[in-house]
Amino acid sequence: MRKTLDARLVRLSEIGLGFPEAVRQVHADYADFRVRNKPFAYFLENHHGDGIVSVCAKGAVGEAASRIRFDPELYYSPAYLGAHGWFAMRLNLGGIDWQEVAEIVERSYRLTAPKTLLKKWDAGNAAG
Repeated sequence: MRKTLDARLVRLSEIGLGFPEAVRQVHADYADFRVRNKPFAYFLENHHGDGIVSVCAKGAVGEAASRIRFDPELYYSPAYLGAHGWFAMRLNLGGIDWQEVAEIVERSYRLTAPKTLLKKWDAGNAAG
């Protein structure tokens, strides 16, 4: 486990851990965010020696291919997960759009979390 956390991981953790029952586990070159033991996002740092820092998330059907086609410099298909509808957004290019990161992570959480937790999340957000 790391001694200090990358500032981008800290910011991503603020987003990812804001969802009901979300947990984070930090590993050597990645961190995962899970809900009820199912991953909904990853922070990848030079994962498999690729030199990239990114957030990796599940996408809706066709979303990964669409994003990669639209902006291949920003988005890419991560090793192993890309074949299962996941995509990654680079965080090492500068000028990170944290609102977009939050939207991507929320959509992935929604694709992963049970309906009871989504109702809890939606009710909490509606309350303001």
